[in-house]
Amino acid sequence: MMSADQATEGYSAVFFMDGSRVARQMRATEFGAFLDGYVGLSDLAETDVKAVLVDLSGDLSIQALVFFRIWFDEEGRADSSWNVPIEDLARRGAKGPDLGNGSIRLVCRSQCPDSRFSEELWDPDMTPGNNQFQSIRKAVDANTLKFRKIEPAESEDIPVLAAATEPKPEPKEDASSKERTRLAQLIREQRLRIKTLQSVHRDSLADIQREHRVELQTVRNELTELEQKYERIRLNNEQLKKRLSERNEQYLALQEQVASEGEALERDDAKSGAELVLLQEQLERRQRELESRDEKIIALEQENYELRHREPTEDTLMEELRKQSVFLVAYHAGIGHVTLPFDDIEGYFENPVAYAADRCGLNEPAYLEWLGHYENPVCQHGNESGDACGEPIMRVSQPGDFRAGVDDRCEQHQV
Repeated sequence: MMSADQATEGYSAVFFMDGSRVARQMRATEFGAFLDGYVGLSDLAETDVKAVLVDLSGDLSIQALVFFRIWFDEEGRADSSWNVPIEDLARRGAKGPDLGNGSIRLVCRSQCPDSRFSEELWDPDMTPGNNQFQSIRKAVDANTLKFRKIEPAESEDIPVLAAATEPKPEPKEDASSKERTRLAQLIREQRLRIKTLQSVHRDSLADIQREHRVELQTVRNELTELEQKYERIRLNNEQLKKRLSERNEQYLALQEQVASEGEALERDDAKSGAELVLLQEQLERRQRELESRDEKIIALEQENYELRHREPTEDTLMEELRKQSVFLVAYHAGIGHVTLPFDDIEGYFENPVAYAADRCGLNEPAYLEWLGHYENPVCQHGNESGDACGEPIMRVSQPGDFRAGVDDRCEQHQV
């Protein structure tokens, strides 16, 4: 993939970035060896690396930059399925910032000549203090890779007549043209910075949404565990109640037996009294166990209620969303884009379809029936073989206007 360095064609290098810093440099041929799997980098095992292809001229001026990503597996070897044609992209790159010798050719996520590879690229940081373009230019100037600099050939000395006229002042048109060129370059750089900031914002928003989904799933898991624990305690409580009821029946039966055998009990009063006391103690003990279980159930129900209605924990994503009054926007057919208040977020993620149906004033089955018609407006009348008619019909765009059995039938099959 990578061509050898040649003075007539310039040089190529690959820089690995760590934030705004150039962490590792290698010649293009050396990077090609990594792509072929001959060698690996153990310190980059299981890492998604941000790298830059740097095309240089013979005098070591930056000609093109391609900001690309590449994954290294658990053995530190480059992803064998990676096939981004970075050299071809470098030749086709659009104008970028001026890094000392005119505008370079730039290829990044926001400025890719072939959209198929945009997801494999990344946008450079152009903020002051973290400008990655400046870090790359400093690394090129340091020439750690020891590229041989080819100085441009000096122009031959041409004799000039002694009586040469004095140099004329620079025409105003040339000065105006240079100013327009400078302004055009500045506008290009600002547009590029805007695109990269938008890309960073999209990535940050995606990260926040991913963290929110993970945190929401964690809360759901905790709630499920509590519900399971509550169910186990409830079953145990029912079993205790059943056992207590059986003991009560035994106690009542014993009382009946005592009443029917009055004379026998009188002769053996001490023994019967002891048994009665023992049964009463057992009954009281079971009663206390039952009361203890009831108290635990009440405490768990209170804990379950507090978990369902608790405020987000400080320094969490949900708390930050609430403080910043951030809203989520979802889209559903029939209601369009809908803004989710903070209090509706959890209910929405539990059942988005039910939430959309409620916003339409329908129950979930009715909404799903309309949605099937909306996505595939054909006659649903079944023929003798059980297959639907399938004749195209007029689509009802509003869920509340849809009548099942009428609006999903062609004129031939309408009742």
